[in-house]
Amino acid sequence: MQLATYIVRIYRLKKGKPRGLLGVVEQVGVKGRKAFTDCDELWEIFSASKSIRTHKKERKHHYINRKS
Repeated sequence: MQLATYIVRIYRLKKGKPRGLLGVVEQVGVKGRKAFTDCDELWEIFSASKSIRTHKKERKHHYINRKS
């Protein structure tokens, strides 16, 4: 299993609320970015990336098999 690399930009951190933050996440090598407004959304983005990578591998495998 290959580890994913991310760029996380945090634009705002609310004082007195350790879970209150605002920012965007980019996965290196993947177009686009996703916004988050708290720690839970940030965790969801990281958790969802595994299923995205799996889906991409399946599509690539399907494409390779079609070419053969």
